[in-house]
Parts: sequence; structure tokens; C-alpha cells
Amino acid sequence: MERRVLILGIETSTVQVGCAIGGHEGVLASTHSSRGKRHAESLTPAIEFTCQQARVSLQEIGVVAVDLGPGLFTGLRVGIATAKAIAQALRVPMIGVSSLDLLAFPARFSSRLIAAVLDARRGEVFSALYRQVPGGVQRLTDPQVGSPDELASELVARGTDVLMVGDGAVRYADRYRHLPGVELVEPELAHPSARSLVSLAHAQALREEWVRPWELTPLYLRRPDAEINWSSREGA
Repeated sequence: MERRVLILGIETSTVQVGCAIGGHEGVLASTHSSRGKRHAESLTPAIEFTCQQARVSLQEIGVVAVDLGPGLFTGLRVGIATAKAIAQALRVPMIGVSSLDLLAFPARFSSRLIAAVLDARRGEVFSALYRQVPGGVQRLTDPQVGSPDELASELVARGTDVLMVGDGAVRYADRYRHLPGVELVEPELAHPSARSLVSLAHAQALREEWVRPWELTPLYLRRPDAEINWSSREGA
């Protein structure tokens, strides 16, 4: 593939909507906004604005990258559907990256164990553990969903210094901040970043590690809340 390929990154796994455009020269432009659950209303204008800021047209995009989750079901559905539609219209390949990988990436300069934690609602968190490696981070555990207390027990059992990132760590800070060796990063790093998505996707694009739109699947660690509520109603 051409080294100068431009990548559009779309990130919608949390309450934040993020878009970024970049390539071998780094991230050219990015947009992040939080408007509750209004992903569908925010995403298209955000993509248009990011293209304007990067001074490129959508037709110049060579790869579409998207956050695969885990995350909030509605946001993921909007982001992945939009990313697939753009990739199919442009006839370009796609790259999917986990939201937890995106959370951990900005903490790659820490020598501590990195715990990426997203608020999964319903009293649960999505999480995965990482460590620093040259040029980035390496995931040590599969993404999982569980209670904040279960994650706290796992971190204590590991007996090592931990850096926690993500809105799940922020929401349940009272469960984590007093654990031995645990440090919580600033809320500014609470959400996955579209800038990180473009950076990680570019490395994969150079290795031609992409898929076609119909091959890309989201990472759901549990059924959507609406489906769970419907099942509960039927059971009652």
C-alpha cells in the first residue's frame, strides 16, 4: 500500500464522539465532543469538520478505522455502521481497534501495569490489563466485563504498581484510589481517543492488517441493555 495513505478514525464507544484524520506524518486534525447519547446527530458533522480542519476531502481517505468496543451499545452501533458505510462508498479497507487498546495507548510511557477500565453501566466495568513495550503497549488479558470489586481483587492479587485509565476508573474511584500501589490518571484520559485510533491504525495499515467492511465485527461482551430488559420482562 502507499505509505502516504490517509486514515479516517471514528470513535464512539463511550458518551464521547471522536474523529481524527492522519497518516505517516501523524494526526492532521481531530474532533472530540460529548453530547450525551446523541451519537447519530454528532458524528456526521464531526467527520465533516475534521476533514475541513485537515484540509482533505473524504474521497482522499484510503483506510477507515473504527473503535470495535467494548462500549455503550448505541454508540458502537452508530460508529461502526457509519464507518462501514463510508468504507463501502469509498471502496477502501477497514481497521478495527479495541476501545481498551485506545485507552491504554496514551499511558504507554508508564512502567506500571496499565489497567484500562470503561464504565459498562449496570454496575459493571469493561477492562483489560497492559504493559509497556517499545513503541506502545501490549495487552496481557482479554477484554472482560465484571463488577468494580472483581477488578479491584484482581489488581490486589497481582501485587504490582498499577496505573488506571478510563471513565470506569473515574466513576468507581472510591473503590480503587485506596488500593495499594494503584494510581488513577486525570479525567482528561477518561475516554478512548480518535487520535490514538489513527496512530494505532496507521501501524497496522503499514503491515496491511486490514479487513473489508463486511468482515469487521464489533466486540460485545454482553447483550444490549434493551435486550436484557426485554428478557427480564418476559421472565417476570
